[in-house]
Amino acid sequence: MYRAKRAALSPKVKRRVGKYELGRTIGEGTFAKVRFAKNTETMEPVAIKILDKEKVQKLRLVEQIRREICTMKLIKHPNVVRLHEVMGSKARIFIVLEYITGGELFDTIYTNGRLKEEEARKYFQQLINAVDYCHSRGVYHRDLKLENLLLDAAGNLKVSDFGLSALTEQVKADGLLHTTCGTPNYVAPEVIEDRGYDGAAADIWSCGVILFILLAGFLPFEDENIIALYKKISEAQFTCPSWFSTGAKKLITRILDPNPATRITIPQILEDPWFKKGFKPPVFDDKYETSFDDVYAAFGDSEDQHVKEETEHKPTSMNAFELISLNQGLNLDNLFEAKEEHKRETRFTSQCPPKEIISKIAEAARPLGFDIQKKNYKMRMENPKAGRKGNLNVATEVFQVAPSLHVVELKKAKGDTLEFQMFYRSLSTQLKDVVWKCGGEVEDNGTAA
Repeated sequence: MYRAKRAALSPKVKRRVGKYELGRTIGEGTFAKVRFAKNTETMEPVAIKILDKEKVQKLRLVEQIRREICTMKLIKHPNVVRLHEVMGSKARIFIVLEYITGGELFDTIYTNGRLKEEEARKYFQQLINAVDYCHSRGVYHRDLKLENLLLDAAGNLKVSDFGLSALTEQVKADGLLHTTCGTPNYVAPEVIEDRGYDGAAADIWSCGVILFILLAGFLPFEDENIIALYKKISEAQFTCPSWFSTGAKKLITRILDPNPATRITIPQILEDPWFKKGFKPPVFDDKYETSFDDVYAAFGDSEDQHVKEETEHKPTSMNAFELISLNQGLNLDNLFEAKEEHKRETRFTSQCPPKEIISKIAEAARPLGFDIQKKNYKMRMENPKAGRKGNLNVATEVFQVAPSLHVVELKKAKGDTLEFQMFYRSLSTQLKDVVWKCGGEVEDNGTAA
């Protein structure tokens, strides 16, 4: 079997945390980075969320995060991303999570449009079953959206970030939850109004928005003017498309009730005729013993209980196909076919020298209004003009897979996914002399064919 190797363009630092070898960054947020990692004892792939202790302490969120991590360790549901363990060093907290290879449900909708009713119902049943399980254990999500719904290799739903709401939520003096409201299209009216709210009712509203999108292919509430958007949400101003079945319309209308006191509850959803059709609750065992020793050790000050962070100053090498498959499951076609314009990241191959690749991308990005920061074979591009979800920030890196062949990755670090795709389409039209033209053809969308 042909195995291509990724050669280091410059000396790299191989990092280990305890028994885990850290790979590349696959996600970033205000509080944390998420990195692909490998358990060196079992070779199992995992995702590790890395929190900065100093940031968490400044916001006085230590106790809340520790409490919620303990709660998350109790969650053992087949449709929820599992938390394996927690580790800590002097400066960081490492949350080891199940690694999901099937991508986001968002990508499925963006690429293929709305789902058939049977498929949408299946995902909604898995979502409600997972949410119900977590609510029964006092765990609420408060940021349910398509981007937080992943798919495993078998096509089953996996809800991510359940219970880790302290990273976005703040408890004020009144003792009630208040949100920073990162994704207003999905949040309930009572959350937008920033008055104390019930986490269960707010999650149910978000589930209703998700069901609408699965069936329609677009959001129920959308407006470029944020005030107008809030008004539509607060008054539940939405219209179900004509292709919605009567049962689906009735259920969505009961979920998207702006009054949380009269909004349908999960027990009522479970008895809804449309929901119940073909519903088979998963059978699983969650009765085994759970230890919290690792959580308390991670947040403690005792160096004896801290995990070792080790660095190995050697050039790294990696299977090139693994490089492409880290975030989406193994698909060898994608090494030379960058058909990922719907993703939050995209790649293309090039036969140009790496310095020329970086320079050409920078030259193409500046006229689009982006500020550039270059460091060796990595680059950050940021639009100083804020978009729908803040400033669009794109991370770029060049990897060498053969002496004259490079893989170039562009990944949305911050900002709106759709704005990232628009940026990439504009950028790619200026990079036709950089993208490797496999077979002498380039697709109209600017990606290598």
